[in-house]
Amino acid sequence: MKNDAIGVFDSGMGGLTAVKELNALLPRENIIYFGDTARIPYGGRSQETIMRYAKEDVAFLRKHAVKMIIAACGTVSSIVGDRPLVTDLPFTGVVLPTVEAACRLTKNGKIGVIGTAATVRSGSYVQAIRKILPDAEVTVQACPLFVHLVENGYTDFHNPVTRLVAEEYLAPVRRAGVDTLILGCTHYPVIRDIIADLMGSEVQLISSGAEAAKYARRCLEERDLLTDRETPGENIYYVSDSTEMFIENAGHFLHQNVVGKVFRCSL
Repeated sequence: MKNDAIGVFDSGMGGLTAVKELNALLPRENIIYFGDTARIPYGGRSQETIMRYAKEDVAFLRKHAVKMIIAACGTVSSIVGDRPLVTDLPFTGVVLPTVEAACRLTKNGKIGVIGTAATVRSGSYVQAIRKILPDAEVTVQACPLFVHLVENGYTDFHNPVTRLVAEEYLAPVRRAGVDTLILGCTHYPVIRDIIADLMGSEVQLISSGAEAAKYARRCLEERDLLTDRETPGENIYYVSDSTEMFIENAGHFLHQNVVGKVFRCSL
């Protein structure tokens, strides 16, 4: 089982930010990634629909030899909460690892959270933060257009459309005086430079995908499940829509060409 892959899924391509971090932290591990690109975005769906999609995504990954599953999707993680989608394998979403990092790093107890509409409606980040820091001041802001902008390549630092949208979304978070901002969707690190510029250098940004990857490494270490192979690991990508579009757009997330095989699949 040590040499089985780490399974990662997301509603589209945002989870590639977690894959990129996993590749850096655990270069000898194999990664199997599923992006449900035919049904993106999950953020505007009902909780019942999101749970059904998430269970189907997990079922697809379990057709392969995986030793851990990461829900690299802020929306799914928020709806799932602390109820794991699998119980016989290590599992994590992005909420708990990200909240733990934010609570550890904040100095003034004012934490901001940006995410999809479904993530904000769930209240999961606020609940998780207050379990650790009961007196924390939490400012939450839905940013529904960010996923569409990122998926369509509007990611350049100087892009006027993305900057205009970001300015409107981030203004109330900035006014709240937060010193730590959770990027509660794995798409958001792709426009991290824009967010950082608008929030200011005194605000620490916490990437949900990166924190989930760090948590996964700790989890596998504790269970003695890290691979014992000496050769570099491989990435295999599955998507539910066009592979050509995935390969083209994935460059925005990875800042490099996709390395690994890409397949189209049906659930």
